[in-house]
Amino acid sequence: MNRIYLDNAATTPIRSEVLNSMMPFFDNRFGNPSALYSYGQEAKKAIEEARDKVAAAIGASEDEIFFTSGGTESDNWALKGAAYALKDKGNHIITSSVEHHAILHTCQYLENQGFEITYLPVDEYGLVDPNELKRAIKDNTILVSIMYANNEIGTIEPIEELVKVAHEKGVLFHTDAVQAVGNVPVDVKKLNVDMLSMSAHKIYGPKGVGALYIRKGLRIDTLLQGGAQERNRRAGTENVAGVVGFGTAIELITQNIDEHIKKLTMLRDKLIDGILKIPYTRLNGHPIKRLPGNVNVSFEFVDGESLILSLDMEGICVSSGSACTAGSIDPSHVLLAIGLPEEIAHGSLRLTIGEENTEEEIDTVINKLPKIVDRLRQMSPLFERIKKEKKLV
Repeated sequence: MNRIYLDNAATTPIRSEVLNSMMPFFDNRFGNPSALYSYGQEAKKAIEEARDKVAAAIGASEDEIFFTSGGTESDNWALKGAAYALKDKGNHIITSSVEHHAILHTCQYLENQGFEITYLPVDEYGLVDPNELKRAIKDNTILVSIMYANNEIGTIEPIEELVKVAHEKGVLFHTDAVQAVGNVPVDVKKLNVDMLSMSAHKIYGPKGVGALYIRKGLRIDTLLQGGAQERNRRAGTENVAGVVGFGTAIELITQNIDEHIKKLTMLRDKLIDGILKIPYTRLNGHPIKRLPGNVNVSFEFVDGESLILSLDMEGICVSSGSACTAGSIDPSHVLLAIGLPEEIAHGSLRLTIGEENTEEEIDTVINKLPKIVDRLRQMSPLFERIKKEKKLV
């Protein structure tokens, strides 16, 4: 069975060009970048070349890019690093109610350490209102962290406006751009953010590597103590092969970003149009201000987990939300935050399109999904009862 993979927000397949660029660093170019002899210096040069590529992709300079083990570490470093560096100035941090758990759980940790956290509400589309941010900032506010684009519903936040509000009050701004980088144009100078998190495996690169952009001149506490790697700011022997793969992946995706956006938007809109023809179905997230490959929909009278398993039996891979919460029975915090009742939030699917998906695959999903939804609804006592009450036609 040829499988249709529609969970690219969870992870993407590694590109052959990326894998090929990494392979020598598992074999004959295995040196430690901290070593002075040629093996080590070869590895060091490869890291710096990758750093240049990552910097160029987001409009940064190479000395503003620090490699990490992924988006989660980058988020932790940004929040904890800023919090502890500025604790003498204040202890108030602002974020949103729809952040990735890498942000939310880090904020909860900081709350336990005595920091005050404000979780901004969002509207029905998942958007943060800049006026809400303005009202939330206090004299002791030291950091705002709002994600660039939501990993579940795909909504793209008004980052430039939010940054302007924060900076007018002298407050630092971090954005988790893990879902945005490689899917929409990202320019840190235009955005004017102070810190920005990235991850390689969302853009056809390897797992286990990411980066944190830290604006030149900004000093935050280190997260990991140890050696002098990453200019004394992130200890630990570098993941050379991963870093090289990250550099290749981000260079490839950003070189063709316009074509990437055009293709994914076309497939996304086709999929949304097809799914919304199913009765009692709604689109979650902003209809326009959303990631090009993101489709998040809710089906009344259907359980999302049953949908996922039924689609998997048909060779179609989708999710119900963030891959990081796949084992949870609780409804998505993002869907609850945009106002969905729990029973509808439980009947949601996230289908995220990638470079390798085709129009034929989208047609297959549009053809198979209505039959699956109808079969599952026929098994629902609530659906049957409402039908008998003639509330559904």
